[in-house]
Amino acid sequence: MAKRIQITRTGGPEVLESVEVEPAAPQAGEVRVRNHAIGLNFIDIYFRTGLYAAPAMPSGLGTEGAGVVDAVGDGVTDLAEGDRVAYAQGPLGAYAEYHVLPAAKVVKLPEDIAFEIAAASMLKGLTAQYLLRQTYPLRGGETILFHAAAGGVGSIACQWAHALGVKVIGTVGSEEKAALAKRNGAWATINYREEDVVERVRELTDGAMVPVVYDSVGKDTWLTSLDCLAPRGLMVSFGNASGAVEGVNVGILNQKGSLFLTRPSLNGYADTRERFQEMCLDLFDMLESGKVKVDIAQRFALDEAGKAQEALASRRTTGSTILVP
Repeated sequence: MAKRIQITRTGGPEVLESVEVEPAAPQAGEVRVRNHAIGLNFIDIYFRTGLYAAPAMPSGLGTEGAGVVDAVGDGVTDLAEGDRVAYAQGPLGAYAEYHVLPAAKVVKLPEDIAFEIAAASMLKGLTAQYLLRQTYPLRGGETILFHAAAGGVGSIACQWAHALGVKVIGTVGSEEKAALAKRNGAWATINYREEDVVERVRELTDGAMVPVVYDSVGKDTWLTSLDCLAPRGLMVSFGNASGAVEGVNVGILNQKGSLFLTRPSLNGYADTRERFQEMCLDLFDMLESGKVKVDIAQRFALDEAGKAQEALASRRTTGSTILVP
């Protein structure tokens, strides 16, 4: 028997249940991973609250982890028992000691990348990869705005963008988080609790504003983000930390400067095994080179998943958070 966190209904952290289950055997094309570390992400909260619908109940939670393959289904030829692996997509259920998922969603992990680092960086790092390298391909010299710059994705994105020669203006909620974003390579920070974000962006860019805004906050920053964009700029809305952006009249994009809008996701970019592998290699190169360092600022036991999600939702966390089975 093995431990797994599941939900039978949506709601607050109290709906998370720790249960003992028999680890499922992998079917054809699948592998079973014994998790050594599990990533914590906002998307986990979206499924718990019902913002995103789980396929069925009871449902596991979590999509990110790292560990060792301990069973292989028929037809799997590129992975074997004992392989060190990591994953960031696939069926819900990473909040567990064992997780079965399609082999196509699993990547071999280089020996010099620790399980905890992989679990803390796969989803966030691949998100940074598609944001900075594909959604709006940064080439160096740009000045951009990145909300929640001290968070999990933001911490990685600041380092990656800095390595590309990009000036990052990062929004943060405290002086502590401002210092963290600066250490990670942010060129400037804006404390949204004390400063007018739009006016500060205008000052920092000498009135030019920015060509792209990366926004994972959602509802609370929607209009602010649009007002920070230069004409024909790109609004990249990739999260809903404060709630979903709803009821948008697309005419506002015209009113604010013929703006572009996209709502990307990892599944939309890593939609084939080949593209997934290429993105992982890009991320692993940044980690192995030391250009991106992952700050695991919080560790929780698997049984403390509810407590961990509360900390994340209340924005009390910095960097990355992992669960340890």
